[in-house]
Amino acid sequence: MPTLEISEPADLGLCPLRIARMRAILQDEIARRRVPGAVVLLGRRGRIGMFEALGVQDPASGVAMARDTIFRLYSMTKPIVSVAVMMLLEQGKFLLCDPVAKYLPEFANQQVALERDGIVTLQPVRQPSTVHDLLRHTAGLTYEFSGDSAVQRMYRERRLDVRAPGQDNAGAARLLAGIPLMFQPGSVGDYSRATDVLGRLIEVWSGVSLGEFLRRHILEPLGMHDTGFYVPAAQQGRIAQPFAEDPEGGALSPMFDVRESPPMESGGGGLVGTAMDYARFLQMMLSKGQLGGVRLLGPRIVDYMTCDHLGDIPANPTLLEPGEGFGLGFAVRTRAGVAPVPGSVGTYYWSGMGGTSFFVDPAQDLFAIMMVQGINQRSYYRQQFRSQVYTTLLD
Repeated sequence: MPTLEISEPADLGLCPLRIARMRAILQDEIARRRVPGAVVLLGRRGRIGMFEALGVQDPASGVAMARDTIFRLYSMTKPIVSVAVMMLLEQGKFLLCDPVAKYLPEFANQQVALERDGIVTLQPVRQPSTVHDLLRHTAGLTYEFSGDSAVQRMYRERRLDVRAPGQDNAGAARLLAGIPLMFQPGSVGDYSRATDVLGRLIEVWSGVSLGEFLRRHILEPLGMHDTGFYVPAAQQGRIAQPFAEDPEGGALSPMFDVRESPPMESGGGGLVGTAMDYARFLQMMLSKGQLGGVRLLGPRIVDYMTCDHLGDIPANPTLLEPGEGFGLGFAVRTRAGVAPVPGSVGTYYWSGMGGTSFFVDPAQDLFAIMMVQGINQRSYYRQQFRSQVYTTLLD
């Protein structure tokens, strides 16, 4: 199994005093009951310089947070599924310019909803959405929770719920294909259910379920044994849980139940896993597609995935910060000094709605992971974490 050795922070150019300060800041947040607990992992130069569990795993039981606590990854599923897509590209199963409808006929003859003064009219797409559009979120799809347009209301009304009883990946794709698009394909970058569609495409291209493909070709080869679409009974005592009520008094969205195998294996947000499992995945990416002699992707494919694919295509603010573009499964820093958090040009990252987040900075040979379970506090902790990590770098 590929392993990542733990080293003294100073040996990796990380300041022990500043790491202690980052730990103290988190401990203070936990003491003020703003978040139950956290697992933090910093990797640099192929080794781990910080790996700590703080606070409690479950505020109801008081069980302490552990390094191997299992978290709902939500949208941190997307980068893993995007890597799976590119592995199949390397096998010649499709071209990025292929229309989605070539493999999922229900996506043929799509229409775009135009809404004005409360009236919705439909017009045909000018060009069909492609696999490339799905990977960079320019396929005209959206998420039901990111606004209140007519299309987003249709998503909610038709119960586009990835954990609905009896709704597998094929059924979810058909349901999604039957709803008009929010934008013309290729015209706008908008955070969306596109990676759920990619999950279904992986099944079509490979002939096995999404979960089975990920297990065989990514999770087992990288030693990510605690990552999957549910937590087996024997490991359910390791699941991280949020507070029962939002610590700041807001409405709290319930997190999905991870104790049973779901009918749909959501490529956009269904995985659970540990910090160390995800560290193996990120080190594979930082090492240009390989880890410990296991190669998943060619180096140039990794470079291609982690550069900007939007170009002049405008992106909705829900997708990106200023000075960023979007690659194939990752947001990418394209300009220095514009985004409100530190980072080198070329840094790529993503996060999950439940509070998990990561970033990879190739210029610093660095990756960092923070695992928490707190939906309403996620944006604050993402920015706080990124800022604090960069204070620890001394060379």
